[in-house]
Amino acid sequence: MVFVNDGSKDRTWSVIEQLHKKNKYVRGICLTRNVGHQNAIMAGMMTCRDWADGIITIDADLQDDLNAIEKMIDAHAEGSEIVYGVKVQRTADPLLKRLSAEAFYKLQSSMGVESIMNHADFRFMSRRALDLLAQYQERNLYLRGLIPMLGLTSSQVDDVISERSAGASKYTLSKMMGLALNGITSFSVKPLYYIVYLGVCFLFISLCIAVYVLHALIVGTAVPGWSSLMLSVWMVGGFVLISIGTVGVYIGKIYNEVKGRPLYNIKEVL
Repeated sequence: MVFVNDGSKDRTWSVIEQLHKKNKYVRGICLTRNVGHQNAIMAGMMTCRDWADGIITIDADLQDDLNAIEKMIDAHAEGSEIVYGVKVQRTADPLLKRLSAEAFYKLQSSMGVESIMNHADFRFMSRRALDLLAQYQERNLYLRGLIPMLGLTSSQVDDVISERSAGASKYTLSKMMGLALNGITSFSVKPLYYIVYLGVCFLFISLCIAVYVLHALIVGTAVPGWSSLMLSVWMVGGFVLISIGTVGVYIGKIYNEVKGRPLYNIKEVL
């Protein structure tokens, strides 16, 4: 059992040290600072991939179904290199989280991102799968989209979500939105094509407006004023800014990739 301490400021690491002293099968990985959920999971997987024939990643809040672990092992024994825990019941989650998660998975699918519906980061991976994953050196990690790209034999088990055993979630709405944006922009270029399609639509609309203005001038019904003009300028300006922002996200990702910074730095391994 390996715990990853992702820059916690409480007694987390000292508790892990105490558990390790009592039981040699409890180990810990302490990161020098908080690197984020996905990078912390990657740190754990890459550090301990040679310690066993396979690993299972699970959040420490214990909301995932522990009974599914045995099913994952059975599925691996039957030939699956990767086994996904798929959430079949989420009544323990707040309504807003359930609705936003459902919308996000559907948006991902429409954007062409290959992922498992209602799967988070509760999964089994064999050593072979981990070795293949280690070849991906992306800085903008989104494991839910990256792991299905490995192309290995996979299966799914039911994951019934329960209430948190203690504490409150620190995974804020802004962090979830950031993960969603990262997942889409890291694996899909469809937003860029949508910008092109949007530009074509605006070109067609502008042609229609031009025809209307010419007709008004010919028949003498043109009203001097600028309200419609100003409205058009503001609308087009808004969409232009959105388009530039979308392209900027991709440029930002290129910027992060070419720097080649490490995903994490390990302070201590028990």
